[in-house]
Amino acid sequence: MTTPEKTPEKTPETTATPTTPTTPATKLEKPAAVSDSQTAAARRGPAGPARFMGGQGTEKSMDFKGSSRRLLKLLRPERGALYGVLTLGVLSVGCAVIGPKVLGHATDLIFAGVVGKHYPAGVTQAQVLADLRANGQGGIADVLSTVHFTPGQGMDFNAIGTVLLWVLAIYLASAVFGIFQGRLAARAIQRTVFRLRESVDAKLSRLPLSYFDKQPRGEVLSRATNDIDNIGQSMQQTMGQVVNSLLTIIGVLAMMFWISPLLALIALISVPVSVMVATKVGKRAQPQFVAQWRTTGKLNAHIEEMYTGHALVKVFGRQQEAAETFRKENEALYASSFKAQFISGIIQPAMMLIGNLNYVLVAVVGGLRVASGALSIGDVQAFIQYSRQFSQPLTQVASMANLVQSGVASAERVFELLDAPEQTPEPAMPERPAELRGRVAFEDVSFRYDPEKPLIDALSLKVEPGHTVAIVGPTGAGKTTMVNLLMRFYEVSGGRITLDGVDIAAMSREELRSGIGMVLQDTWLFGGTIAENIAYGAEEATREQVVEAARAAHVDRFVRTLPDGYDTVIDDEGTGVSAGEKQLITIARAFLAQPSILVLDEATSSVDTRTEVLIQRAMARLRSGRTSFVIAHRLSTIRDADVILVMENGSIVEQGSHDELIAAKGAYARLYEAQFAQAVAEVD
Repeated sequence: MTTPEKTPEKTPETTATPTTPTTPATKLEKPAAVSDSQTAAARRGPAGPARFMGGQGTEKSMDFKGSSRRLLKLLRPERGALYGVLTLGVLSVGCAVIGPKVLGHATDLIFAGVVGKHYPAGVTQAQVLADLRANGQGGIADVLSTVHFTPGQGMDFNAIGTVLLWVLAIYLASAVFGIFQGRLAARAIQRTVFRLRESVDAKLSRLPLSYFDKQPRGEVLSRATNDIDNIGQSMQQTMGQVVNSLLTIIGVLAMMFWISPLLALIALISVPVSVMVATKVGKRAQPQFVAQWRTTGKLNAHIEEMYTGHALVKVFGRQQEAAETFRKENEALYASSFKAQFISGIIQPAMMLIGNLNYVLVAVVGGLRVASGALSIGDVQAFIQYSRQFSQPLTQVASMANLVQSGVASAERVFELLDAPEQTPEPAMPERPAELRGRVAFEDVSFRYDPEKPLIDALSLKVEPGHTVAIVGPTGAGKTTMVNLLMRFYEVSGGRITLDGVDIAAMSREELRSGIGMVLQDTWLFGGTIAENIAYGAEEATREQVVEAARAAHVDRFVRTLPDGYDTVIDDEGTGVSAGEKQLITIARAFLAQPSILVLDEATSSVDTRTEVLIQRAMARLRSGRTSFVIAHRLSTIRDADVILVMENGSIVEQGSHDELIAAKGAYARLYEAQFAQAVAEVD
């Protein structure tokens, strides 16, 4: 299925211009069979679902280690906070690890009280143990030898209460340290994500126009929003927990070796088994996470394209095809997400099984050690708690593998965006004209998208300040190329373009574009008031200046009819105003900016004939004293241009004034007569 796409802004096409006003341009070295629209389509990539493949012909293989290291490097500016997280983690985990050992002492006190109460007072513990061995009860004597009790004395509730209060204080301290650790970790992570968003935003402003020609808009938005959000969530949910889990493993292991080296070695058996399971499952899950986020980008691209073009989808009856494409992409996302979550979800139950088996083994061996008198009951009880604490962080680390893998998969997509080739850098010492008058010169300019396919060769043209140059020709003839080269949306392959004697490549793009105003056929508005949209190119403009520009562009007459006038809020789709009214607003924006060079690309294509006449008169005043480039299909709108360039099949075939070109009876005359005949037919 071919999905309806938004009509792109004029894609730069082939242009050539002769040096002298009467000599036709040399044809470009471009096969006639290859149209400009095909050239543009080749740059943009295939239409429809085939375009939604992450914006690339093939996906890079997942570099988990490299992307992980690069993601961790983003945390370097937060080293101080991370040291604080580590310190608080050590304190929190240290308290949590000491707790079972202290609680084991309380168990020994309770057991000692129970045992002491069953023996008469006046004898010592040694005498009791000797009597038990003399009576053939050596096993009981071995168990009681690990406990310090006083015959005839019951439980010491004061001592037990003191120990329990210490346990309570230790766990409270652990919780407090953990709370501050979480707050510090959240601050460090959100600052890192904040900087990453800034980097992506800055990168988008440095990418060349050709990048966006080849990328579905929804795919770019998905990387800049969904993937960055997923990175932040993954880091937030894993970083602090991973630190605490690793510290817990170290602390618990130290306490286990302190209590019983033998039991500690038995507990360690689970570590290599757990690592092997997590590694095996993780390798199978990672490609599925990559596919999940790649498919998310494809689905977002389809939804964005179908939503922005929903009117065309309905007009041409493509709802079923659009729904079918959505169904296929949604099923692909379901399949990849299910596989990713299911495979990574195997880790936790597998780790729990290993931990439970280890728990049983420790309990059995620990019981035998108590029976032999090697350990006290309190020590075994503490060790069993440590055994559970030891297996729990292993399970947690393994279960977080899906979050880590998902976050790294998103990070790689964001890094691909950040690593995309940028437009040529700004000059170290940018130049600027002494006085911006608007003299434009194309000197032997060559331009090509593909190094093997030349599009423009040896283009030369001089435009004096205040002159109006009109560019006409059939759709797809390449009328917008010179304008896009002048704006440095694309860089010339050879030659140079000068503005008032200064090579525009030696100027900063901001300086160059600040003196150029554009009114495009495809209007662009943003969410805000009408006054804010008009003042977009002149932020310091007063309300009076905004109204004056609106009157000049005939915007004032319909704005006054709106309930809130100039404070009426419109969205980025221009809801509430017609296509012609949106175009009038963009024209008013150019009036207010007062540029030195004016570019009008079919600027009156959406207005009625009467309004067009009024706007043409206003534009005549606006163009006065300014260099203007006018791209038009309606030849009646450019009759008064100083020079008219006629383009066909990527080359300039004629140039001159309106009267000169009509008298020449060439391509321009044929276009003019065709439009005139069509107008007569419409009247008839």
